[in-house]
Amino acid sequence: MQRLSGAARPAAGRTGNGAHDRAPGRPVAHDGLALEVLGKFREVYRAAKVQFAPGGRPIGVSGAELWAMWELRRGPGLRVSELALRLSLRQSTVSNLVERLVQAKLVARRRNDPDGRVVRLYLTRAGDRAVTSAPRTARGLLPDALERLSAGDLRRLHAQLDILLGKMALRSSAVRGRLQNA
Repeated sequence: MQRLSGAARPAAGRTGNGAHDRAPGRPVAHDGLALEVLGKFREVYRAAKVQFAPGGRPIGVSGAELWAMWELRRGPGLRVSELALRLSLRQSTVSNLVERLVQAKLVARRRNDPDGRVVRLYLTRAGDRAVTSAPRTARGLLPDALERLSAGDLRRLHAQLDILLGKMALRSSAVRGRLQNA
């Protein structure tokens, strides 16, 4: 590698070809592509977040609460565990979410099974009106966009995200659980 001296030396923290200093053995193109992918992750995050910013929540519920209500409209009588699966959230997180919706009188709990032990969830009239009046897709931009991907694209994305999470050492259930509740 040729050494540059004096005025020909690149700015501090940069190599002669414009890439940030990196770990040995990392190709320059890899760094640039990694930053582009990071930018796309940020763009996805911003787009999903903007939809449910305070100005985008005219019915007074969070994005997750609206999605839960949408799922209950689509499948009345779900149990909390079933709703958690549909939302891809932990059951304890969904229990807290449902509690807020019950207190807001948007969701009702009913024990209508013969033994009375199973609690099922239903939208109230107010909850149904709230979902119907939501200005954008109730589920959110990201879930809807993912559902519009082909099965093959979803499988590839799933596999690549598994690899990414593995590189981040987030595959342990304890860490994932903390992230889902964040």
